[in-house]
Amino acid sequence: MELVNQFEQAVADSKTLAEKPSNDILLQLYALYKQGTTGDVDTEPPANPFDFVAKAKYEAWAALKGKTKEAAMQEYVDLVKKLKG
Repeated sequence: MELVNQFEQAVADSKTLAEKPSNDILLQLYALYKQGTTGDVDTEPPANPFDFVAKAKYEAWAALKGKTKEAAMQEYVDLVKKLKG
């Protein structure tokens, strides 16, 4: 349960960072969050080939397929700690 608490705190902390992270870091946070809360990607890829944001988010999440929820949560916590400096 401790990891879940740390994860929830990291999610809250990620919304109050001093500086907005780069798009690459935001994608990483998104993918780790989705993998940590939902598990492997469970949706179809975006139908619109010109929806680049949705495509990038889907691909970032899909790249984590097979990673356990716990591992994704821990990586999310570690990344937010690093961003907080």
